[in-house]
Amino acid sequence: MKDLETHAITTVTYFRFEGAANRLWAFAQMGLSRRALRKVPDIGFHKLMGTGVGEGFTPLPNFGLYAVLAVWPDLETAERQIRTTDIFARYRRRAAEDYTLYLRPVSAMGEWSRRQPFEPSGQIPSPQPIAVLTRATLKPRNTVRFWKRAPSVSDTIGANPDVLFKAGMGEVPWLQQVTFSIWPDIKSMSRFAYRSQAHSRAIRAVRAGNWFREELYARVAGVGAAGTLNGADPVTDFLNAKPEDTVKEAR
Repeated sequence: MKDLETHAITTVTYFRFEGAANRLWAFAQMGLSRRALRKVPDIGFHKLMGTGVGEGFTPLPNFGLYAVLAVWPDLETAERQIRTTDIFARYRRRAAEDYTLYLRPVSAMGEWSRRQPFEPSGQIPSPQPIAVLTRATLKPRNTVRFWKRAPSVSDTIGANPDVLFKAGMGEVPWLQQVTFSIWPDIKSMSRFAYRSQAHSRAIRAVRAGNWFREELYARVAGVGAAGTLNGADPVTDFLNAKPEDTVKEAR
């Protein structure tokens, strides 16, 4: 296995905007910034996404919060490019806050834009946080049925005391959706995934109805975080409160 310092790193950077002018600028960048992102040195697979209101897992857009997901060859490169590259600097100048999560893929199944973007390590550092990222392209005929299920799942995850962080994101409104949540450990994540009735019913409906044209499911381990979002940094606070432990095989 590659050393943790040199293994490929995935980042999710959130930018929160205040004021009509800044929010309008951020909305316009959903189209205008794509070329600049492609030119960032050493950036691999990447996506610029909007988010949903409330817990994020809703069809209503949040015009004050946007996210950039990117894959980098290693942690040092990820930190340097997000800190120094012009496109990220432009976003920071406009944003009221920015928050970057550094993540190491543990496992991944499926495809995103006909690619498998992650390089899973197969191992998870315990007791560091574990995140779950799902991405799906809905078949248009199933859009209404999918979004009828979403509010119950959103309410359930919002009320869960274990979840450290959650966000619903999307590339194309209503049709290409990403769910992202961070949990203290794999046990707390599994409790939600397998014991939440709303979540279980939604999964069964998706499978029975064949709602998705494309889907990806990935688990990623939390490596670190920088910045704040809504005045908090829940992931780093959790990491600082926990002792280091040995690397254990993911199950």
